[in-house]
Amino acid sequence: MKYLIISKKIWNKRNFKNLNKKIIYNNKINSLQLIKANPRIIFFIHWSKKIPDKIFQNYLCIQFHSSNLPFFKGGSPIQNQIIRGIKNTKISAFKVEKILDSGHICMKKSLSLKGSAKEIYDRVENISLSMIKKIIKTKKLKFIKQTKKGSFFSRRKPYQSNLIKLEKPNLNKIYDFIRMLDAKDYPNAYLEFKGYKLLLNNAKKYKNSINGEFKIIKKK
Repeated sequence: MKYLIISKKIWNKRNFKNLNKKIIYNNKINSLQLIKANPRIIFFIHWSKKIPDKIFQNYLCIQFHSSNLPFFKGGSPIQNQIIRGIKNTKISAFKVEKILDSGHICMKKSLSLKGSAKEIYDRVENISLSMIKKIIKTKKLKFIKQTKKGSFFSRRKPYQSNLIKLEKPNLNKIYDFIRMLDAKDYPNAYLEFKGYKLLLNNAKKYKNSINGEFKIIKKK
């Protein structure tokens, strides 16, 4: 049996190459490849697009979401939790169904939200891969229905990375705001002034200060 991993963001491809010879990695949904592979399970990691009905209706699709479902469904779950002061959460592996992030859950693992967004995403990948290995070895998967109402949050927009948007700022909140946006291809925290944008990253918090790096660019 083959297993397919579909992801749009990969920070360490070596993990996928060494995972299992039966696993195929791809960063897009390819119907022809699905038919050829006829996978037992399709895993979705770091995937934010809508999964077509014909895919999850014909194959067992398991998606990984970085929150303790049913809480923090929707987009930008890591950022939406950090900005609300949450330090530890879960990675939820669930069966893909019609309603977003509402499928039956087969596994959860703890996830620390410490460090930069890149460090957290690396952690998510490593934990998700360990979960995949365990799921593959399980002969009969058990799925538990999400029964609580939970919560839903929209994907964050680039303009929300403006530090001026932070409500009731203090050093802890400013540090969390910068670090939660500090990952490749993600809208970094920034400030604007007189036609320029100051990008902020690599924040390190000390007792009474925050140190880090910045980049100034001219606004288009």
